[in-house]
Amino acid sequence: MLKIGIINGPNLNMLGKRDQKIYGNLTLEEMNHKIESFTKKEDIELTIKQSNFEGEIVESIQKLSSQLDGLIINPAAYTHYSYAIADALRDCPIPVIEVHLSNIFSREDFRGKSVTAPACIGQIAGFGCQSYILAIRALQGLLNKEANPSLEGEG
Repeated sequence: MLKIGIINGPNLNMLGKRDQKIYGNLTLEEMNHKIESFTKKEDIELTIKQSNFEGEIVESIQKLSSQLDGLIINPAAYTHYSYAIADALRDCPIPVIEVHLSNIFSREDFRGKSVTAPACIGQIAGFGCQSYILAIRALQGLLNKEANPSLEGEG
């Protein structure tokens, strides 16, 4: 059974109340429920954390990296300037994918720069809640390929 974690950054606890044209109308609880339903069907053990505090996010990365096979992070506003989170991600021994609900490249100029993405194996943005499902699928493919080298060269 794969063990995957999700860490959500600041203000994501306000989903459903924030600009719904950008972030959609799901609350964080509703989004987590959709993701959990998907992972149960896929036989994935899921851990989800959310924090508005940079240090707590760093500590979650450090702690979870020894307990999981893969990690998904939505650093939210910290995407653009948190070198502390970027450093924690660089030190993470498991694959990490950065996700965003909105397409950060189609918004204000400052949102198009991510200091955290270079510390990740990839980034998925702009698909709302589906960004998380796509990231889980990507980790499944990557981790299954690592577990089964005969898949090398496929896809």
